[in-house]
Amino acid sequence: MSSRMRCDTILFVMRSEKKNEKPFDMELFFAALADNTRLRLLNLMRDTEICVCFFVEVIGTNQPKISRHLAYLRKAGIVAARRDGIWAHYQITPPQNEHAARVLRDVQEWLKSDKLMLKDRKQLAIVCCAPQPPVSIQGAPRPKSVAI
Repeated sequence: MSSRMRCDTILFVMRSEKKNEKPFDMELFFAALADNTRLRLLNLMRDTEICVCFFVEVIGTNQPKISRHLAYLRKAGIVAARRDGIWAHYQITPPQNEHAARVLRDVQEWLKSDKLMLKDRKQLAIVCCAPQPPVSIQGAPRPKSVAI
């Protein structure tokens, strides 16, 4: 067998092993990070899983808009969703691509020093820890921890 055939065979095997893995979409990844609402959502999910109703309460916009932005982040491979009865929970999942994972970590670090992002985190802590939560989130599972 010629060396050319061996290389082609090896490449075919490597490609077929990754058949189920969808290729990383760099444009979609950066577009997901290019929106202030999506950055605010990532900031709120920084260290814990959050129910959609808390996003609505903290960001102050409607649930369909929040869900649309979360779907965009999910499609970009940045967040994962979990359903628990009527509640939908989201958390950050680092991308498989090592460069994208590094960019995401850097963006998250940068968000920690932004005034609006700090305000959102403080509001989340208030809403989460309130003895009597707002009516819109009564009965919702609270985040495990919220660090400001």
